[in-house]
Amino acid sequence: MSYLRRAVIVALSLALSGSQPASAAEAVGEAIRIKTEVRGASGPLVVKAPVHRDERISTSRSGLGQFVFRDGSKLAVGAGSSVVIDRFVFDDSKSVQKLTVAAAKGTFRWISGNSKHSAYQIRTPAGTIGVRGTVFDFYVGGDGTTAVVLLSGAADFCGRGGCRQLTRRCDCVVAKPNGAMTDASPVNRGTLRMLGNRQALPFLSGTQRLSPGWSGSGCGLAAALEIRPDKVPNPPPVATEPEPPQKPPKPRPHKPDPPDKPHKPHKPHKPDKPHKPDKPDRPDRPDRPDRPDRPEHPHGFDRPDRPDRPDRPDRPDRPGKWK
Repeated sequence: MSYLRRAVIVALSLALSGSQPASAAEAVGEAIRIKTEVRGASGPLVVKAPVHRDERISTSRSGLGQFVFRDGSKLAVGAGSSVVIDRFVFDDSKSVQKLTVAAAKGTFRWISGNSKHSAYQIRTPAGTIGVRGTVFDFYVGGDGTTAVVLLSGAADFCGRGGCRQLTRRCDCVVAKPNGAMTDASPVNRGTLRMLGNRQALPFLSGTQRLSPGWSGSGCGLAAALEIRPDKVPNPPPVATEPEPPQKPPKPRPHKPDPPDKPHKPHKPHKPDKPHKPDKPDRPDRPDRPDRPDRPEHPHGFDRPDRPDRPDRPDRPDRPGKWK
């Protein structure tokens, strides 16, 4: 009896395990970068967590997840996004026969791996993106409006309104679920106005940054938007990745500009001094008449003898002086 009971238990266990699809536990890739919050079927995902077929991956309003599949293909899932890997057929040559991604909403970047281009297919509410060896960003709005921006290689987008080829770098196509579709033209600021979301392409505008080796050309979108993280008016529904807090700079008192020096008036020009007339020449002095010769002295040059002076009388001896 005990043997029969054990046999029944083993048979039920095998039946239950066999009823679960083997592909449900098949790992098709892994997470290599997680920021903020990214969830899978079993809860929050962490770096190196496996990603399974048919598993829905969703990110928070500031979340970011980067995933690598078994054939080397890469998928970045931006903030406020939801996507499912709903078909994955892997062979033994490190490539896939079929890899289908169903994007419900949000923003994404796709980088092809080692498989044939025809093996990849990305489905959106407005149409299907055919991959032809490429790198591109795509956005799916809440109403299903889809935008595809080519960064490398080539791609095509087919919807109810027909197909569009993207062959030049930064070519963009915008399509709606009702079949309305634009021609391929360079992405610009008007593309974001058409989508109604300034943050629709964050990997191009720079509001979310990917790991080295995942980044492509920004197509000039960041410069066109003139984004300043410290002054973004009216934040859009999809929040950007929070930046680490920084200490505000100390305010410095504004020094008033020094007053302009008063302009010195020009000195009036001094008139030239009047020219002095030349002094008239002095008239020559008349020659002086010669002086008349002096008359000769009657006695010539000899003077008359002076009369001898009378001898002076001897002075009387002064009393008391001579004895």
